[in-house]
Amino acid sequence: MKTPTIAALVLFVLASISALAGPCDSDSNYKDTSMTELKSLIKSGKPTIIDVNSKASYAKAHVTGAVHFGTNESKFQTVLPKNKSDLVIAYCGGPECTAWKKAAVKACELGYTNVRHFSGGIQGWTASGS
Repeated sequence: MKTPTIAALVLFVLASISALAGPCDSDSNYKDTSMTELKSLIKSGKPTIIDVNSKASYAKAHVTGAVHFGTNESKFQTVLPKNKSDLVIAYCGGPECTAWKKAAVKACELGYTNVRHFSGGIQGWTASGS
């Protein structure tokens, strides 16, 4: 009987950790939404939009119709659509910000299957004149 090599053990451990993390933790689970698409979706009334910026930032500016995550975190499911396949879009400050993922993961863990990311964030939204 052969003993496993260190490389094989490392691959096994990495695969196990990846399996434990689940799909909600993977950035690839969340399709990016462009500015053009976001504006079109807002006009159609389809998405639930979640702002994960600070309360002060949200008060200053936010995407049209967005709900502030921090204010609603403890009752998050009540601000999400009843249909778990409906579109949910999370965003934060801009392309370098990763806070959006907190809301996206929470929505995913609640069973929402159509969760996206608006990477332009509030920086992109305000720069576009919206």
